[in-house]
Amino acid sequence: MKRLHGIQLPQRKHAEARKIETIPLPKLVRIPMLMHLGTPCTPIVTVGEQVCVGQKIGAPADQNAVPIHASVSGTVRAITEFTNVNGSKVPCVEIESDGLQTLYPGCKAPVLETREQFVQAVRESGCVGLGGAGFPTFRKLNEPQKISMLIVNGAECEPYLTGDSRQIIENSGDILGGIHLVMQFLNIKECKIGIESTRPAALKQLAYAVAAEENITVCPLPPVYPQGAEKVLIYHTSARIVPEDKMPADLGILVMNISTLAFLYQYSRTGIPLVERVVTVDGNAVKKPCNLRVPIGTPQHDLLKYADCNFDKVKKLLSGGPMMGITLYSDELPVLKQQNGLLALTRVSHSEPTACIRCGRCMNACPMRLMPMELSRAYHKKDAEMLRTLRLSLCMNCGCCTYVCPAKRPLAEENQLAKQFLKEVES
Repeated sequence: MKRLHGIQLPQRKHAEARKIETIPLPKLVRIPMLMHLGTPCTPIVTVGEQVCVGQKIGAPADQNAVPIHASVSGTVRAITEFTNVNGSKVPCVEIESDGLQTLYPGCKAPVLETREQFVQAVRESGCVGLGGAGFPTFRKLNEPQKISMLIVNGAECEPYLTGDSRQIIENSGDILGGIHLVMQFLNIKECKIGIESTRPAALKQLAYAVAAEENITVCPLPPVYPQGAEKVLIYHTSARIVPEDKMPADLGILVMNISTLAFLYQYSRTGIPLVERVVTVDGNAVKKPCNLRVPIGTPQHDLLKYADCNFDKVKKLLSGGPMMGITLYSDELPVLKQQNGLLALTRVSHSEPTACIRCGRCMNACPMRLMPMELSRAYHKKDAEMLRTLRLSLCMNCGCCTYVCPAKRPLAEENQLAKQFLKEVES
């Protein structure tokens, strides 16, 4: 099978051999009411109220959202306004921890006998995709199409990030339990797990875990970025191509992240909703790269302090990996559900873009075989028809084009602006 294009990146998986550690409880958590794609939740607690771990503090505003829960026990200190990295503002519940981590009495293992009960339980858990996208998980599980194949994303192709690899090594039983749950309630007959071939310890553990499973296959993938992108992963594990105007569900495929599946199994056993997650802390300003289990809402500063960060040298903070991560404007920002990494970097490279030399490197690097230099030209001309002709909608914003461009042109960034331009034209 012909492999899709991509790029070779230095891996820098410094924390891969470090076990997942539990961070000391923060004194204060700030929990925004929007940590998923969709509309913000509405706070349902009041200032001065005592709350417990797992207690619902944010109610969904519509049927597409998921609830938000307290990650620590303590006192609601304030309900403030939180500014997202995109500039939007949403309510935020601040909880002062009492250090006790008292569990909410209503946290009980859900009754799971039907698909409807399973989907509703996943919604009530507050689960979103833990690979970074933040898409509400219950919506994936509630697609009307018949799903015949589950593809598990364990690629973790971004440099530095190692949380999913550690989940495989330490919690393969929970991952397998989550796979069984999804396959059982969605009546899925086949599962493929994609993981890069350069993760020998994780591959060995997975192979051992699924040895007795006839319908679950581990698929080693070449270490080429972006292996974890949905359409790339589907092609390299199943040889199926998702057309431009289709979704994976239209092909009978469901893609889920390793850590998401592990959480679903844990929730099915305990009833404790999504109140913590694993975050890789790394970067050349960090002396102790690590994988930390963190309460949602913990200040980024607490993670960096635990990892022995040299704060004086930090020039840039990233939530996620270096290719698709989001720049953080403060180390006081809280950890969100969808955050899988925190990178503290001592250098910020910035070069003024020069004229395109028509070398074609961006096109050769693009997994979707797009023409980024022509998309850039069409965007600057505000040519909506040409953007459609060049299939802008296929761009996954992986950043390969920007990475390889010798003229240092912000091609991936311009593609995102072009998508926004098209939305405005079509609205």
